[in-house]
Amino acid sequence: MIEKRNIFLVGPMGAGKSTIGRQLAQQLSMEFFDSDKEIERCTGADISWIFDLEGEQGFRYREEILINQLTEKKGIVLATGGGSIKSKETRNVLSARGVVIYLETSIEKQLIRTQRDKKRPLLQSVGQCPQFFQTLAKERNPLYEEIADIIIPTEDHSFKIVAKKIIHLLEKP
Repeated sequence: MIEKRNIFLVGPMGAGKSTIGRQLAQQLSMEFFDSDKEIERCTGADISWIFDLEGEQGFRYREEILINQLTEKKGIVLATGGGSIKSKETRNVLSARGVVIYLETSIEKQLIRTQRDKKRPLLQSVGQCPQFFQTLAKERNPLYEEIADIIIPTEDHSFKIVAKKIIHLLEKP
């Protein structure tokens, strides 16, 4: 049986953090949170509007505060925003308060998974530009790796199978 410790999912957009997170929470009888959805719920505004009004820096500030609050809870699964790890404070909080799982995926898979997504603010200005994803990967992948307790690829299996693999890894002593 898995101890009810916090599980924090990090990784790039399109890695499956929200979908896998919901499945993990359901299978482990834990509460699920998606940091982006929680920001929208708390502010009454969608992420794109916050980006437009406050810029990425304003959004990241809100995100840092929210993740700090959510990670104080016990027995949760949290899907973080892809850029949340840009904050050193957020990286420290995630590392200290739970198991950090980096959901790794290729740029090609990200392009496929996000091609119809109209809600991601960072994609609204650049669209489906592989160079944009490469730039993000170069900046963020080392940060995901820095805090990851577990790294698991998500591109070769369904999200349901990935969730089962994560549970199996968490069950190991």
